[in-house]
This record gives sequence, structure tokens and C-alpha cells, in this order.
Amino acid sequence: MRVALLTNEYPPTIYGGAGVHVDFLVRSLATMLDVDVHCFGPDRDGAVAHRPPTELADANAALRTVGTDVLMAAAVDPATDLVHSHTWYTGLAGHLVSLLHDIPHVVTAHSLEPSRPWKAEQLGGGYALSTWAERTAFEAADGVIAVSAGMASDIIRAYPGVRPERIHVIHNGVDTDFYAPDPAPESVRALGVDPDVPYVIYVGRITRQKGLPHLLAACHELRPGVQIVLCASAPDTPEIEAEVRSEVDSLRAARGGGVVWHEKMLPRPDLIKLLSHARAFVCPSVYEPLGIVNLEAAACGTAVVASDVGGIPEVVADGETGLLVHYDSALVPAYEAGLAAAINRLIDDPTEAKSMGAAGRERAVREFRWSIIAEQTRAVYQSLLATR
Repeated sequence: MRVALLTNEYPPTIYGGAGVHVDFLVRSLATMLDVDVHCFGPDRDGAVAHRPPTELADANAALRTVGTDVLMAAAVDPATDLVHSHTWYTGLAGHLVSLLHDIPHVVTAHSLEPSRPWKAEQLGGGYALSTWAERTAFEAADGVIAVSAGMASDIIRAYPGVRPERIHVIHNGVDTDFYAPDPAPESVRALGVDPDVPYVIYVGRITRQKGLPHLLAACHELRPGVQIVLCASAPDTPEIEAEVRSEVDSLRAARGGGVVWHEKMLPRPDLIKLLSHARAFVCPSVYEPLGIVNLEAAACGTAVVASDVGGIPEVVADGETGLLVHYDSALVPAYEAGLAAAINRLIDDPTEAKSMGAAGRERAVREFRWSIIAEQTRAVYQSLLATR
């Protein structure tokens, strides 16, 4: 079987969970079948890279994406058996390839444009275009992979034209050999963290979706002396970057220090060190189809404190591998207070935190290894080819 896998992100340019998913999925799929990767951006090993037509250099970002999709579709080998696109960025390209070569199209939903209205401030009128492209790809696709049951429900609600029998739930995965507990606490000192003082950690983009301002507000109520480590990068807009910077400055002033902010994306080995020795990893997302970083933290043996939104409850077992906090956009102060209370509970009880971390690691190995996810994905491919 020969598959064309279409993606925006691909190593070494990865900034979000969808890119992590594609990176590790391709590694596992390549042991089972032939995979041709097409991606956005500069040329690189292991993939065919595509960029917008020069004529669109000054166009809206979403329109540049559509132009890149057309070039990507034109480059896919006609001998391909199936095309698999990821996110709205390449969904339209996958749809075009399916029409051109009469082959099945599978699209993986890592998020949904209708669930992210704040993107209008980033894309302007391009938000309507990105939503149209996503809807077109989803409604025509032979198969839609949802990374959680919560995401599957969101797809049906957002795009009722997608037939439910075409939706397959396959969770994100984690490489539990790569993401594993680091045995040396001193390894975090070079990253600005005192290993002898408890700390909590956030890892994620600076975007409305990830809820970082809620965490910063909650951190004002954390136990004195607790360190707060922020691996927060890639702001969506200058406005949200300025907002977060102001809130971090306020938090530092109020707590007298102890706030470490890595503003550039850290190499994965450094993230593993920081995750491994944290008292808790915190995921304050207001929208999250699954949250692959929750799996990475669990695989490193770290307890997780997270919002109970989207697919997160399918990954974080409340009271077993971490603590879930109810999020309601109408009750933000209560949510922020709940975050602080959950974090303080684990700060006060290192034994419970350690037990949750161990349970999370065990569950990640048992249920979320990439070899399992890749085999489930291949099964979807085979079922669609068999009925084509």
C-alpha cells in the first residue's frame, strides 16, 4: 500500500500537537507500508515541501494556504493508493488528490475551525475561507479520523453533512521509549529550575485555545515558594503575546520571583527533563480535542492537572493519573480557583502526585503507544480500500 500523507508541520518545523502526531505516526506507519510525506515550508529530508505561489505573497494567509494546497495536490504521485491529510491546512489538497486520482481520502481532525472563533483575530476574513476548506474536505472524505470521542461528537455537531459511519476514533499516541522519566533531578538546573524546590509546568503555544492566562491567574494562589515553569512560545498574535507578557510580569512581582519562562520552543530532551521532575503538568485549555502533551507528561511519570474539556478526560483519569477541573466560560473565576486548588493539592501531597504519575506512565504504555495508533490507522486505510 502506498499512502500520500499531507501535513503543514513536519520535522524540524513543529509547533503544535498535530505536528507531533504526524512526526511519530509516520515513523510507525513507515514500518508497515510506503509513505510519501508532503509538507509546507522549506525543503527538508524525508518530505516533499511546498510553498505558496509567488503571486500570492501579499495575499491573506488562508488564501496562501489554498494556493499551497493546489501545488501539493499536483505533486502527489498518481500511483498513490490513498491520501491522508491532517488539519484544515491540507484537507483541501487531500480532497483534490482524491478527485484527481479516484482514490480514498482520509482526513484527521486535530481541531475544528468552528470551535476556534478566536482565530478570526488572527486570519481576518481568511477564517471563513479556512472553515469552508475544512467543511469541504470533511464532508467529501471517505474517512474522518477523530483523535477522541469528544472530537467525533464535535465533528457531527459542526458539520452535520459528515456521515457518522465515516468517523473513526483513533487517539493521539506517545512514544513511551522516548518520553520516559529522566532519572536525574539535577538535569533541570541548567534550564533555570531549582530541583530542590517543587515546581509546576506548562508546555504549549500562546493561543486562546490553550488557556494560559487562566493558569497565570491561578498561579497567584499557589503555595509560597513553588516554582512556575512556562514553556510557552509561538504566540498567535502580538496582542496575546503582550497580554501574556504583562501577566507574567505581574505574577513575578507578586510572588517575588520563581517564575521561569522559556519563550522559545525547547528541544524535546529538555522538555522531558522538565516534565519528569515537575510536581505536576498543567493543561488549562479551554478547547482541546485531546491534548497530546498530556500524554507526553504522563509518559514521563508526571501527574496532570487539566481542564475537563474535549478529549482530555479520555487521557487524564481523574483521581488516578491526575486531576480534572471543570471549565465553564461563564464561570471563569471558579475555574481559576479550581486550578489553583488542584495544583496546591499535589504540591501539598507529593506521595499522591508520585502515585498519579506512575499510574499515568503505566496507562500511556498500555494504551497509547504509537505502534498501537499506527496499526489502528492502517486498519482504517485497509477498510476503505476494500470497499472502494
